[in-house]
Amino acid sequence: MLRILAASALVICAAGPMAAWAAPDAARAAAIDPAHATAAADTAHATAADPAHGTAAADTAHGAPVDQSADPRLPLLKRLPAGSKLEDLQPSPIPGVYEFMQGADINYLTADGKYFLDGNVYDVDSRENLTEELRTRARVAMLSAVPESQMLIFGPKNPQYTITVFTDVDCGYCRKLHSDMAELNRMGVRVRYMFFQRTGPNTESWRKAEVVWCSPDRNDALTRAKAGVPLDMRTICEATPVARGYALGKSIGVRGTPAIVTENGDYISGYMPPSELVQQLKAFQLAKR
Repeated sequence: MLRILAASALVICAAGPMAAWAAPDAARAAAIDPAHATAAADTAHATAADPAHGTAAADTAHGAPVDQSADPRLPLLKRLPAGSKLEDLQPSPIPGVYEFMQGADINYLTADGKYFLDGNVYDVDSRENLTEELRTRARVAMLSAVPESQMLIFGPKNPQYTITVFTDVDCGYCRKLHSDMAELNRMGVRVRYMFFQRTGPNTESWRKAEVVWCSPDRNDALTRAKAGVPLDMRTICEATPVARGYALGKSIGVRGTPAIVTENGDYISGYMPPSELVQQLKAFQLAKR
């Protein structure tokens, strides 16, 4: 079956420049959630075999000891960002090419380590974007590991759709989306918020997110903050999910806010009016059938 490589190519508050693949040992700007980032990769590749030898999966299945020193992926680690692990490299659908997967960030590396491919792999026969399918699985796996007790939820009694929105208290387009909340709820959309403060830790914006979480009525505090109402910055509490949301957003691939993830792991970058957003959610649901 023939497969091809295609390069990967609506309104957001930008999260700032991201680290590029300027050098083999450059660290990724996206923080990987150490507790959950590899779960999706394990699920996505559970039945894969080594592209160079085709025996790794069979050996494991028969209980044979694995000699990691002979693993053909080991030399490739030197060409990947610092901190990369063997499990980040898995066989791709293309012989002689590995998938390099951290969180929902997926790229490709040839088995000889000479070429790094930044783009999507499509199955020509089915027209399926195989890379995006992996990303959606990874997003679902990572979000499912977060209890809703660590989110702020605005929803109707009987929702038709549930979306997870990575939001920044100070982002103008996030505020616009929040101003649509009553309409979104009326149209059957349940919104689960996670914080993604674009300025990063130890900033005023980050502190605002912590104050919102530490408030007695978090939903009301978020609504007031997004309306520009000053918060009592003296408010503190022992623990907040702000850092976890930020790290998870990086792993999922958030580059700006609002960033919307559907129940099936589809990704919507930026603000959309309620009617357009619901149409997009319907289209995603139909595509999965």
